[in-house]
Amino acid sequence: MIPDTLAVALIAAGCAVPVGLAGAVALRLLGHRSITASTSVVALVGTASVVAGVVGTASAMFLSSHDLRVVLLVAAVAGVVALAAALLLGRRLARQSVWERESAERERALEASRRDLVAWVSHDLRTPLAGLRAMAEALEDGVVDEPAQVAAYHSALRREADRLAGMVDDLFELSRIQAGALRLHLDAVPLGDLVSDAVAVVGPAAARKRVRVLAGGAGAWPTVRGSDAELGRVVRNLLANAVRHTPTDGAVVIAAGTSAAVHDGARAGAEEPGGDRVAWLSVQDGCGGIPDDDLPRLFDVAFRGEAARTPAGAPDSLAGGAGLGLAIARGLVEAHRGTITVHNAGAGCRFVIRLPTMP
Repeated sequence: MIPDTLAVALIAAGCAVPVGLAGAVALRLLGHRSITASTSVVALVGTASVVAGVVGTASAMFLSSHDLRVVLLVAAVAGVVALAAALLLGRRLARQSVWERESAERERALEASRRDLVAWVSHDLRTPLAGLRAMAEALEDGVVDEPAQVAAYHSALRREADRLAGMVDDLFELSRIQAGALRLHLDAVPLGDLVSDAVAVVGPAAARKRVRVLAGGAGAWPTVRGSDAELGRVVRNLLANAVRHTPTDGAVVIAAGTSAAVHDGARAGAEEPGGDRVAWLSVQDGCGGIPDDDLPRLFDVAFRGEAARTPAGAPDSLAGGAGLGLAIARGLVEAHRGTITVHNAGAGCRFVIRLPTMP
């Protein structure tokens, strides 16, 4: 003879276990596709198992119709309340879990980026420092004593010092961007003036390399809302990068305009989010194109792609730094609530900046 307590336990288990097994199958089918759906299934299965056990046990007991209805009503109400509470708490836990996972992934990505930055900068600093030391020792030891040679060494020392200063400046700017310490003084900034200043800075080096810098646009050059110094740095970075990667006797084309469409050729006529008009500025080079796998990484810190993309004999003023120029450009553009993209076009690639116009 089975004791009543054991019989009740067996009946409850017989009713609840199949529900639990069905829930396990459902979770296995869902896999890791949706943590919210998985949490909902867990809440539903847990509540349904309890209700099934109570209802099954009550049905097997010798209860009057009235008592059975009361038990079923209590089980139904308690089940609904328990399910609602479980779903609410489960979804909250799921969101917290997703947030923690994304936060951990961001931390890992940031740490990897820091390691890459330290590795790249350490490598790039070592080269000019070694050159500075060698030239300083040569001058100090009297190995170089001819006036022409001494002048050449002094000129080389100055160039290497300027290169180091530029790298330090890039690191400082990038650290401000990543730390959120960038403070912009927004005003009306004519893109035409920014381009003229950038061409004046990069033009002599482009002329020595015999790279033509051409300017064009869709009508008048637009005026954007931004910080003149930061946006000027973006344009100079893009222009210097374009000249650096364009072969001798090639051309770099700068264009600008104002449009409500995404100006990338592939999506002509597509409206910008919110329907607001935006100013765009594009820089087209003749680098020969960028591998599709490298395009998403082009704005990463210290990423410079294949060495084959850098033509030999680039002028000193265009010599590559620590690979921070495009990362800085993206940070500065995003600080202006704009976007910067790149895609292959023609004989090279085209960088496109989109910025809000003056109201």
